[in-house]
Amino acid sequence: MSTDIIMPESRRQVAAPAAMDTSIMAVISRAASDPSCDINKLERLMEMHERMQAHSAKQLYDEALAQMQEEMPVIGERGGIKDKNGRIQSTYALWEDVNEMIKPVMAKHGFAITFRTPRNERGIEVEGVLSHRAGHREVTSIVLPVDATGSKNGVQAVASSVSYGKRYTAGLLLNITTTGEDDDGNGPAAQITPRVTSAQATQLATLLEKCSDKAKEAFKKIHGAPASVEKAVFDQVLGMLTKSAAQHAASQENTDADNH
Repeated sequence: MSTDIIMPESRRQVAAPAAMDTSIMAVISRAASDPSCDINKLERLMEMHERMQAHSAKQLYDEALAQMQEEMPVIGERGGIKDKNGRIQSTYALWEDVNEMIKPVMAKHGFAITFRTPRNERGIEVEGVLSHRAGHREVTSIVLPVDATGSKNGVQAVASSVSYGKRYTAGLLLNITTTGEDDDGNGPAAQITPRVTSAQATQLATLLEKCSDKAKEAFKKIHGAPASVEKAVFDQVLGMLTKSAAQHAASQENTDADNH
């Protein structure tokens, strides 16, 4: 039922940018066919078109991510780290469990996650790439030592580190929640932290686009994506972004006035 409500709204939101994009392309096409057209002007039009496409793709990414967050499952922790006496010290979700449960949800919302292992002298680097069908992607990475615990051979040690890197980067990009399947004396299961709704995430994303690059970077370091903001701090974050967007708009107006 929620899909019937959300999907048409998303299409209405992107209708205007799509029409504007078509209009810009028409202008570029006419300019390119004019022998007297200034090449610098044509390049600026192309750059404007690329910026508009990137902005539209980012907006669609944020909206789809917010909707997907509401359907992302909580994954049980079947893996265990044991001490020298064989007692389980902590638990974790196995990558095969994570992958199996997130793939259908990602596919439904137009996402795909891939991994790369760039050469890194400091250890094994695992890079996670979350891509959306609209064209936007987000990347995060982690550098790990070779997992030489237990009786692993060299290949197994590398594979173990890569598997951990996949779990870690996927968890950051998708805000995956895991929980212990039972309490075996090692402490209570992990608590699920409620996140903002898709409508709230869209509201935050819209305000964030109006903020300065410095404010955007600070937001990303603290919260990641708008959909990852905790529900308990929504009002506080909303107020801060509203103030930041207003300050940036005023700064832009002053700059424009000085230029004139």
